[in-house]
Amino acid sequence: MTNLSELTTLRVGGPAVETITATTRDELVSAVASVWGFGEDPLILGGGSNVLVADEGYDGTLIRVASRGIEVLASENGRVLLRVQAGECWDDLVAFAVERGLAGIEALSGIPGSCGASPIQNIGAYGQELSACLVAVELLDREHGDLVRVPAAELGLGYRTSVLKRHGGHAPERNGVVVSIDVELTDDAGLSAPIGYAQLASALGVEMGARLPIADVRRTVLDLRRSKGMVVDPSDPDTSSAGSFFTNPIVSESFARSLPADAPRWPMGDEHEDAVVIPLGEWTGDVPPPSFEHGARVKLSAAWLIERAGITRGFRLPGSRAGISTKHTLALTNTGGSTADEIASLARYVQMRVAAEFGVVLQPEPVYVNLDF
Repeated sequence: MTNLSELTTLRVGGPAVETITATTRDELVSAVASVWGFGEDPLILGGGSNVLVADEGYDGTLIRVASRGIEVLASENGRVLLRVQAGECWDDLVAFAVERGLAGIEALSGIPGSCGASPIQNIGAYGQELSACLVAVELLDREHGDLVRVPAAELGLGYRTSVLKRHGGHAPERNGVVVSIDVELTDDAGLSAPIGYAQLASALGVEMGARLPIADVRRTVLDLRRSKGMVVDPSDPDTSSAGSFFTNPIVSESFARSLPADAPRWPMGDEHEDAVVIPLGEWTGDVPPPSFEHGARVKLSAAWLIERAGITRGFRLPGSRAGISTKHTLALTNTGGSTADEIASLARYVQMRVAAEFGVVLQPEPVYVNLDF
């Protein structure tokens, strides 16, 4: 039996009853369909970078997605359409694009995980999101058992969300397995997309909106991520994590005004899932799914909320081997020999402290497997 602690970046998780490794598109489709045929839902695992698996493991079939391949489907008028197999490493796709001077995902350099997982939570960083270049996904649909091409517009892509994502243990709106993704990038003499994130612009020494050689942007993004322990490195224990463990909460404009003046905040428009906001002192520990409401919305900094709730870099609960990263308070790390329960307990403690201090319930990004949210 395969121990999931060997396959996840958090380095925790017990065994699966059976493991199937799918190295091609056809093998992936066949493996998933076969397991579905027995009335079972398999655990689908790509890079293992966004999952927290219980110490007891998974009482079922694990399907490892290892299908590789990047195909140029079309190229015209400065636009290049790529089809990428689900098991392709996301950062290998970024490197492929940068080497060919294709812009649109260079700020997403260094994000761990597979391409098939990327649309599930609409990955994003440093002013770019997958939704800006994703054209469609090839989905093996659970309800009908067939392959369908789903346009990006039908995926409900939002801030770290889609109709394919399991929210805090709640079933996705659309159940299926991503087999491949289609992305459209820009070919403009090797120039990047306009820089859209202040920290990245500062690191590059340019104004917001500037365009630079794509390779320069990728190199700077990788340097920024490494400084935060956000690029997987076996020699750096801070990278034994799931990256940012909590999403930045999105709240109403009126609630944001109630926070201290120095709380970072960014306007988000009027169509986003709201974070759970509760009256101070009334949280029972239950976390309902976020609500979807209209009206002006503001994104807050989860890192700022955590730090202002008194949780510092390197923090650990007494006797625990799970800790807050020494480089970034948004990352929960396995400092060596941690259990999944220890990481989950630390996550709940962080959640509790922020809820008690500010009335905001932080939502974890990783998928929990056989663990209570």
